[in-house]
Amino acid sequence: MKTHIALLRGINVGGHKKLKMADLKLLFEGLGFENVVTYIQSGNVIFSAAGERSLSEKISNEITNKFGWEVPVLVKTGEAIAEILADCPFDETKKTETYYMLLTSPPKAKLMEAVREISYPNEEFVLTPECVYIYFGNGYGNAKLNNNFFEKKLKVAATTRNHRTLAKLVALAG
Repeated sequence: MKTHIALLRGINVGGHKKLKMADLKLLFEGLGFENVVTYIQSGNVIFSAAGERSLSEKISNEITNKFGWEVPVLVKTGEAIAEILADCPFDETKKTETYYMLLTSPPKAKLMEAVREISYPNEEFVLTPECVYIYFGNGYGNAKLNNNFFEKKLKVAATTRNHRTLAKLVALAG
């Protein structure tokens, strides 16, 4: 059995798609997952599962069935998230302020090339096939290079977490 981290996109944001973490934990346990732990209200779940295939789809479908709305779900192993953190290209002064936009699948090379040409003042990013590492000099709230921007340009679903949240999820995953 492997430890996985599920990242749900767009729940409990601005009063939309409200989902209590206690209900989310019960949903995961109902799917047969073990050692289920939620972390903060933005849809982060650590759990153990024997199978690794279609976990994202299985969780997303169950949320749709139970609550009536669709939620993109990204599932990675704790080791994979730890590796993404370790590969952060920014120096130590920026690393703790970095945001990690995790991509559900690798974008097409042509789209990645086009996106790499884009720049905005006070916003730096490094694009890899599985993650967009972003540093916002003026904070995330004022950013042009947000989650929706990259999803549209790369044509893949994504979810964003800050460094502190990902580091805590890795620690909880053991």
